[in-house]
Amino acid sequence: MSATTSKADSQKRPSSSQRASELRIGDRAARGNLSRGGVVLDTNVHREDEGREIASLVAAAALAKKAENVQIIDVTGKVDYADFLVLMTGTSDRHVAAIAQSVEAELGQQGVRSLALEGLPLAHWVLIDFVDVVVHVFQAEWREIYDLDSLWMDASRVSLPEPPESTRG
Repeated sequence: MSATTSKADSQKRPSSSQRASELRIGDRAARGNLSRGGVVLDTNVHREDEGREIASLVAAAALAKKAENVQIIDVTGKVDYADFLVLMTGTSDRHVAAIAQSVEAELGQQGVRSLALEGLPLAHWVLIDFVDVVVHVFQAEWREIYDLDSLWMDASRVSLPEPPESTRG
């Protein structure tokens, strides 16, 4: 231990973001390649399909809560923290919170657990991390300020699932 590092500092637990990064890196490394008798099998295709399915489930849950301007953005290979971003807008802080909580609950019922949910109770911008899918639920003003839509304008969009029967007009 160096003179500048106290015993308390060395015993601190890593922050949640450090643990999340470690989990994500370990998870991606574990799912990235499988080796069989000298042949390396790439499972990234399976992971991308799984991410696309999770993103579609997120969009469907959000649409059921009347989220507006829902977009699924494919960022596979462009960033290392996710394969898909799902952006959506709520009309108020309560609406944003309701959408975020519903998305997390609905996916939890399907066996997909979030790594983190950030931004409640203010609910100007709520972020939900499903490892390969990161969900952003904004109020309109905050979505305009951060403008992730323009940041990823060159990334391809994934078509949205059909809206639930009860929301069709």
